[in-house]
Amino acid sequence: MRRSSGIILPIFSLPSPHGIGTLGQAAHDFAAFLAAAGQRYWQILPIGPTGYGDSPYQSFSSFAGNPYFIDLDTLAEQGLLTRAEIEGADWGADCRRVDYGKVYENRFPLLQKAFERFAEQEKVDAFFACRPRAFDYALFMALKDHFANAPWTMWPDADIRLRKPKAVRAYAEMLLNRVRFYGFLQYLFFEQWRELRNCLRRLGIGVIGDLPIYVPLDSADVWANREVFQLDGEGNPLMVAGVPPDAFSGDGQLWGNPLYDWDYLQKTGYAWWMERAAAAAGLFDVVRLDHFRGFCDYYAVPFGAQNAKEGTWKPGPGKAFIDRLKQTFPGTGFIAEDLGFLTPEVHELREYAGFMGMKVLQFAFDAKGDSDYLPHKYPRNCACCTGTHDNPPARAWFDSLNPQDRDFAARYLGLSEQEGFCWGLIRGGMGSVADLFVAQMQDYLGLGEEGRVNRPGVPQGNWQFRLKRGEYTMELAERVAQLTRMFGR
Repeated sequence: MRRSSGIILPIFSLPSPHGIGTLGQAAHDFAAFLAAAGQRYWQILPIGPTGYGDSPYQSFSSFAGNPYFIDLDTLAEQGLLTRAEIEGADWGADCRRVDYGKVYENRFPLLQKAFERFAEQEKVDAFFACRPRAFDYALFMALKDHFANAPWTMWPDADIRLRKPKAVRAYAEMLLNRVRFYGFLQYLFFEQWRELRNCLRRLGIGVIGDLPIYVPLDSADVWANREVFQLDGEGNPLMVAGVPPDAFSGDGQLWGNPLYDWDYLQKTGYAWWMERAAAAAGLFDVVRLDHFRGFCDYYAVPFGAQNAKEGTWKPGPGKAFIDRLKQTFPGTGFIAEDLGFLTPEVHELREYAGFMGMKVLQFAFDAKGDSDYLPHKYPRNCACCTGTHDNPPARAWFDSLNPQDRDFAARYLGLSEQEGFCWGLIRGGMGSVADLFVAQMQDYLGLGEEGRVNRPGVPQGNWQFRLKRGEYTMELAERVAQLTRMFGR
């Protein structure tokens, strides 16, 4: 990657009308802002369909797009909805936050109306033919509707729960209209995504997207590919994912995702994982590998444990997996999310892969001055960011620092009131030797805690942040562009 920079903003955070950011006009407008600001990348979060908790890292399918991101105004232009139908729905009163309850209640009835008016079903059939995993997802969602949204491990019919071929055929026929509805949603999503990608390409902007390492148990991924995971005969996990206790959590973190059967995957040439990576590589120009250390070794907690204290470390797929990934995707850029407690073996694996590591400026300013995240310690082959989606915006972080650390950051970066702390932090990252620098959009706007995307370990109130309409301007784009040009990005 040549020296460059970008901005982090989730799709759901766009200032689209109707409750949540979408792939419509607001996305195209933000692409124009990025171009005017001299940026080469737009970094986003995973874009799969989300369920309870609304986390983009807990998707019903690795191969599907989020129906929330389908732009309703575009459907009105296509004659599938009316303006009155769209404007008549209650999308929530707070333009700064996504109200997922209202989005869920109002969006799907409108999408159902669009489906009933869609006269080109052969396009959905052709879409299924090209994307067999889309059919897995559509049937899975139709079955969840049929079984009152219960997780697949609790479906009363054991034959379809265990995906026996005769049952799959029978339910696919019985639920054909609902399967086609979910296929229609995927067709719309990928058509709108294609239009946005074409816009971004014309502007010379690439997309950096996330590939979460784990998938949730209640997903089409697990239901349709049980052999890939460490499950018992009924589909229940033997062990689940998490991280051990540390200074921030005495019980550790119990994520609960099923773990991969890496021995089985190795025998197949990591076929399912390569298919999953291919889906990401088809969507994004650069793929960020979430929780990279899990490919070196992973933490396994017995299923049913109350916390993560009982877990043990297990060897991951290591270099064999990395070799297969690089051989299969020689033209795809990868970033290794190598944050957290790392062992020498994790560093060795990332260096062996040659992938960019990550440097977070918010981790740098300990008054002791010995942090590896200080810019003068960076290698070129890394991605520097002001903070990730798990961090507070820069202003909120700076306000929370103790006086000693704040003074060290001010001296190290040469901060001044005239420039402002957020811009001083951005300047520090822009001026580093890191090949890639990205900042949260909230940091360019100087937002505080109201701009936070996620609070790890807090189950409610996350993934809701939205920009307000008109909040970013061409004057701001020019200021960003001047800084970008100054540091050769």
